[in-house]
Amino acid sequence: MARVYLQHMVEDIPDDCLSKAWVEADLTYFSCEKNLFDYQQQALQNALKALWKYYEDFVNYRPYETDDANRKRKRKFWEWYQDNGLSEDISIEPKPAFTGLLSEYYADYIDPQTGGISYEAFINRMSFWMATGSGKTLVIVKLIELLGQLIRAGEVPPCDILFLTHRDDLIQQLKCHLEEFNASHKGMPIVLHELKEYAVIKCERGSLFHGQEIVVFYYRSDNLSDRHKEKILDFRNYENDGRWFVLLDEAHKGDREDSKRQHIYSILSRNGFLFNFSATFTDPRDIATTVFNFNLPEYICRGYGKHLLVLKQEMRAFRGKEDYSDAEKRKVVLKALLLLAYVRKVYEEKVFPVKPGIYHRPLMLVLVNSVNTEDADLEMFFRELKRIAHEEIDDATWQEAKEEVRRELDQSLTFLFDDEVAKIDSAVWDSLSQADLYQYVFNASGCGEIEVILCPSNRQEIAFKLKTSDRPFALIKIGDISSWLKERLFGYEIWERFEDESFFARLNVEDSDINILMGSRSFYEGWDSNRPNVICYINIGTGTDAKKFILQSVGRGVRIEPLKNKRKRLLPLYHEGEVGQNLFQQLKDVVQPLETLFIFGTNRQALLTVIENLQQEWAVTEVDPEAQKHNLFAADKPAGASLRKQRLVAKLEVEQEELQLLQFFVEGMDDRILLALTDATTVQIKLLRNAIKQSDFFTINGRRYGDLRQLLRRMVDYLSVTFEEASSSKMEE
Repeated sequence: MARVYLQHMVEDIPDDCLSKAWVEADLTYFSCEKNLFDYQQQALQNALKALWKYYEDFVNYRPYETDDANRKRKRKFWEWYQDNGLSEDISIEPKPAFTGLLSEYYADYIDPQTGGISYEAFINRMSFWMATGSGKTLVIVKLIELLGQLIRAGEVPPCDILFLTHRDDLIQQLKCHLEEFNASHKGMPIVLHELKEYAVIKCERGSLFHGQEIVVFYYRSDNLSDRHKEKILDFRNYENDGRWFVLLDEAHKGDREDSKRQHIYSILSRNGFLFNFSATFTDPRDIATTVFNFNLPEYICRGYGKHLLVLKQEMRAFRGKEDYSDAEKRKVVLKALLLLAYVRKVYEEKVFPVKPGIYHRPLMLVLVNSVNTEDADLEMFFRELKRIAHEEIDDATWQEAKEEVRRELDQSLTFLFDDEVAKIDSAVWDSLSQADLYQYVFNASGCGEIEVILCPSNRQEIAFKLKTSDRPFALIKIGDISSWLKERLFGYEIWERFEDESFFARLNVEDSDINILMGSRSFYEGWDSNRPNVICYINIGTGTDAKKFILQSVGRGVRIEPLKNKRKRLLPLYHEGEVGQNLFQQLKDVVQPLETLFIFGTNRQALLTVIENLQQEWAVTEVDPEAQKHNLFAADKPAGASLRKQRLVAKLEVEQEELQLLQFFVEGMDDRILLALTDATTVQIKLLRNAIKQSDFFTINGRRYGDLRQLLRRMVDYLSVTFEEASSSKMEE
């Protein structure tokens, strides 16, 4: 399993090593409306340390230096990785079709015997592994600002800045954030230009800056190639001797490290630097060069997202090749609707009356594999939803569905990535009635026929309401609704709205009536919402694309905002003093359903796919190099225990005096202070207190951190590592 190296390397650099120009930047302020969260500031701090190591500590940058200086930097940077334990072979083995392209730019790094290219050639990069919804775009904008300041101060070369991403809406998202940023930074605004304008802009301005502006070029990453068409640009026309600072936002989508486009990004930045942002890194090279790991498990463990609970209840009845009755399909849909109604009732009866405006109105997200085919998944789900809306549910089906869900929730299931146990509010669940279902799911007082609502100018959305209600309750968002209107909604009463505003665009508005959002992959990226509490995956496969889709869409549902602009769960907010004692006491035992994302899958394999992706993304295995010479066990069962429950493989290196200081500090500090200093969970703090006195957790080797808080955080991170639990182990001499 791939390991994160760069983050641990830069976090070992004491803050006082950096000279004034590297530490005087404001990492907090974004706009009049926003400040960066502590983890976003940490991402930028780590990036600055990596750049300082590269451009000052190893080979101090000097204006007009030769290419030899940059080659020397790469060599020292690569050796630094090796000194810190990187022994895996991550060299590039180019496909025959790319050999000519790479030999043109990396001739000095090619092994004449194997034809492989040492990763030293590509080591001038860093990755930001940040969960969906964690605010990557804000970090990107602030990083651009920092690069501009460092260029102006002469600390880094005056490389041009290029932003690349794979979708137009993500470019638009950057533009919106820049507009907000520039409104609050009149002194040095960031100005965007399409890459096609590069020659004209460079001719007019002569440098990266014009007055006080920072110029940034942008383009669709999938429209860069080694040939030229109408929208496809030949990168050679913009190559600029490889002197680019390239920022990639999810630009690895659909590409492996050995793809042509990935090589092009590296070529453009070969004498500059490459910054890679994603929530779903899978390539070991991206993981090794991660300068800040705040992926989904980290995000949740630090209290920033909802708990994840993958239910054993299957939506198996929707598998096309299996013979299930309509009644069985209806029961499966009913179970999901029951959970939605349950969470909605908790919100309406237990949370909203305490303090209006906190948390969110719960939503169910239904993601399907097929939309317009015969017996499409979306059509099957909608058919059963319609029947539940139109007809009273017989008592036997109602009670069976309630009891089966209740039985699972009563099993004290542990959430993914944290040790908290799922609990059910028995009073709310037992009192859940069919009237509650129609009120909280269908926005109606009882059952009724479904009507269709259309916006004439919007060909991607269909909203639905019951005739017994004046409010819509569900929304389908797909690429084109024409087929549905002609073939699947024939005979429905259709209303056209006078308002032109999209239902989907208003999803996060407090008075949005939509409780169920249905669709496919058309909207799993490019939008954010705190509202999802239930996700249903219907016939989502197990291939590579499906795994990324599941991971990204779970990321869409994991965000939470109990208080305005506060993105942590209630307990961490309380520990940080953001929530008062009175409010905390009123809510602490009731909010868990709102702080949970309940996940349904169509079949067992789909569920395992979700679990595998989320757990393997986090897993880090450290194996003694000496042990690699022997035959080791094959791990076949995901581990649920952290290091405290398993045999330690590698000990934390620390100086004796600093360890004693750390022990004294931890023993004398209140849990709340330790939580604030480390962003740890309460479970991790308990683990820290238990482990701090045990000598078998440490190697006393004289290694000095020079910063007690940094050592404290490193200790918490170390103790929280999870790896694979072997079902059997055998070593042969």
